[in-house]
Amino acid sequence: MADTCGQVLLGSGLTVLSHPLMYIKVLIQVGHEPLAPTLGRNLFGRQVYQLPGLFAYAKHIIKIDGKAGLFKGLGPRLCAGSIGTIVHSKVLQKCQEEGTLQVLGGQQKAAEGSLQHVVNETTKEMVARSCATIVTHPFHVITLRCMVQFIGRETKYSGVFDSIVTIYREEGMLGFFAGLIPRLLCDVLSLWICNLLAHAINTYAIDDSMSHTGEIKNCSQAVTGFFASMLTYPFVLVSNLMAVNNCGLAGGLPPYASVYPTWVDCWRHLSREGNMSRGNSLFFRKLPAGKMYAVDQQRFF
Repeated sequence: MADTCGQVLLGSGLTVLSHPLMYIKVLIQVGHEPLAPTLGRNLFGRQVYQLPGLFAYAKHIIKIDGKAGLFKGLGPRLCAGSIGTIVHSKVLQKCQEEGTLQVLGGQQKAAEGSLQHVVNETTKEMVARSCATIVTHPFHVITLRCMVQFIGRETKYSGVFDSIVTIYREEGMLGFFAGLIPRLLCDVLSLWICNLLAHAINTYAIDDSMSHTGEIKNCSQAVTGFFASMLTYPFVLVSNLMAVNNCGLAGGLPPYASVYPTWVDCWRHLSREGNMSRGNSLFFRKLPAGKMYAVDQQRFF
């Protein structure tokens, strides 16, 4: 219990610190570009038109809403983080206990570091993460909608309890789980890609006789995690867009977004427009090829 409380406190602190980054990323993901492109230089020194990065976007938000404006949607996000940590911890503990009972019942325990061991541990982690994601997704939806209100200056989602009532009244129970499927797919795929790829590197590319083997294996886990997050980013984008799509906010309606019947339609539309990586980077954002900037609508078309 003490470990779980510590994880909740640490997670809450990191959530507060990282919230402005997520806020800006979400606004970029839905296509809100309040600042016109400027002429700058890329990494190779060539002149190109660039979109405003993290700091310019943050200054724009502060200019309109003050510094507190950078923390819109923080309340439901903290709820999601705290509840998710507790659910993840409890489910993972239950899975570990089930595994111990199976060993005591006569099943052979997989050797540490073997492929079977990696599969077993990844499966337990997948179940725990999936349960946490499903339980906390309603708070995630509320968080995103609180953020996207910046575009149309709405106040429809003003608090956790008021937002719950609003969503239930307008969309029913399904409204709380908008965008859940691509988010679950992202969690599952990134976990398996990360763990299996790290296992392959640690088994076939790293010699146990090498010095600092433990540090190298930890580094490989971090690298594969980053690689997995890049591969699964489109699922994150589609999930966030579906969470705010057609919910009555300007950021989820035309001209910012079409009304998508399913997340697959959203995926196809983004793929066709070449926007599958929109919002992936907060720095060195180049002007999308073949796009024009609409000053009055503050977006590209």
